[in-house]
Amino acid sequence: MFDSCFVPFKVKLPYDQTENLAADHAVSSKDVSAGGYLWIFSLPTTPTTPTPTTDHSSGWSWCVKRSELESLYMVDGWITIACGVIVVRDDSLSVPPSDIGTHLSRLLDCAAADGSDVSFVVGGKKFPAHRAVLAARSPVFKAELFGSMAEASMSDITLTDIAPATFEIFLRFMYTDTLPEDGDSPIEMYKHLLAVADRYAMDRLKLMCAKKLWDDVSVDTVAETLSHAETYRCAELKTKCITFFAKEKNFRKAVLTDGFVRLVHKFPAIVAELREKPKK
Repeated sequence: MFDSCFVPFKVKLPYDQTENLAADHAVSSKDVSAGGYLWIFSLPTTPTTPTPTTDHSSGWSWCVKRSELESLYMVDGWITIACGVIVVRDDSLSVPPSDIGTHLSRLLDCAAADGSDVSFVVGGKKFPAHRAVLAARSPVFKAELFGSMAEASMSDITLTDIAPATFEIFLRFMYTDTLPEDGDSPIEMYKHLLAVADRYAMDRLKLMCAKKLWDDVSVDTVAETLSHAETYRCAELKTKCITFFAKEKNFRKAVLTDGFVRLVHKFPAIVAELREKPKK
């Protein structure tokens, strides 16, 4: 059985002292305690090409030029390095990962016969659920199901602007905090899910959908993606798209798409934002 822990810390080294040392010397940090061991970090005085000890180490033996280190990172003759040590132990008990999502998924699967206290009717299909779970996950559901709104006293709630397939994925996410595996859902599904996530104030789901859309972005799709980001108030995705437009070669091609025409028609103010972003 193995266990590990990550111990972050910072090391300060008197970099300016390296100029007065012999070529085969190094400036070293004080002892640092991490994971039950003492560690020392050394800074060589001249460029070297050491032979990596790959049987118990990995990484890069050459990372930063001396000129860059001095001009960008040295303060009053010192440099500060943020470090981390992962200590692997083989004497601990193994703890399995959390499986609460699996259990809540089972709760959803048997909701119709076991404890459901609300149902959603979407496109003629009925989805039983649990008010407490939905309210715990979404402040919008909390207001609807336990507040003064009409839905609080309804056993069946009809939703007319969400497709059944989209709602099914959304409802399972509410219980498990996971989405289908890559490849199981088309990119269009994530556009619909982005809208639902915004509607029910599910910020993590919104960013997960935004990531899927961003990973699929191109000069042909960036305008439509930006439109979705603006419509559903996803600032992170909007920033990415505007930065994409800032590249001259992308901008020249993207403005010729039908998606850009629709974007300008729907959000004319965005044109000013795109102009303000300097082209590269």
